[in-house]
Amino acid sequence: MTPTELVRHAAENSLAAIAMTDHDTVSGVEEALRAGERYGIEVVPAIEFSVKSETETHILGFFIDIHNPVLQGILSEIIEKRIERNAMTAKLLQNLGFDVTLEEAKSLAPGGVVGRAHFARVMMNKGFVSSVKEAFEKYLASGKPAYFGNQKLEAKTAIEAIHSAGGVAFLAHPHLIKIPDERLEKFLDELKTFGLDGLEGYYTDYDEEMQAKFQAMAERHGLGISGGTDFHAQMKPHIAIGKGLGNMAIPYSVLEKIKESVSKK
Repeated sequence: MTPTELVRHAAENSLAAIAMTDHDTVSGVEEALRAGERYGIEVVPAIEFSVKSETETHILGFFIDIHNPVLQGILSEIIEKRIERNAMTAKLLQNLGFDVTLEEAKSLAPGGVVGRAHFARVMMNKGFVSSVKEAFEKYLASGKPAYFGNQKLEAKTAIEAIHSAGGVAFLAHPHLIKIPDERLEKFLDELKTFGLDGLEGYYTDYDEEMQAKFQAMAERHGLGISGGTDFHAQMKPHIAIGKGLGNMAIPYSVLEKIKESVSKK
């Protein structure tokens, strides 16, 4: 799905706003902003950084200047690491006996940015797994046999880059970091010393208890709250834009509060 198609899809589903948060790239943001004007959808220029940690940690940057030189310098370095990671992911899958190539993954990434979701889609298309989700759960997620973590970007550097670009930094889907709550609380304290502005308080995988827990955690640490369905179109077909698994409802007030935090920077 192209950025324009994504924005049109959001309009067709009566969303007021979306954040264009691609992994380690801002290549589709300008197109999405233009499409937002055309379809009457508020588009937030954003990014999702993969950062170095003992498991897997993602930092979201909202309302960034995508042309900021600090941000662009970091993205150039990340591209090299992503190329290395994709080649190794293909090799690991092949070592596990799966006929999956990097070229096949690239064919599913018209924007040119290949990620694990593209390999998962190839696996599903070839019948090796029943879904993209199963590919991650069994092979591609952190700690699984085809996972290759070569992230060198420190969380501090990612947060500082987001701030340099005029944006605010939020910790994405903290449950996927997969550490006990006590350690997660300490990790949040550390990230806050780097300038973390908030965490994802609404997310597709959360049940009511998890949502309440993470929102309370944000409040305890003086952090803001963001929300997202993690929509990936055909890469994650079980997730609907704006609705997640079917019953998500992120109030517009969440975006308004993020805007307030940006204005105070």
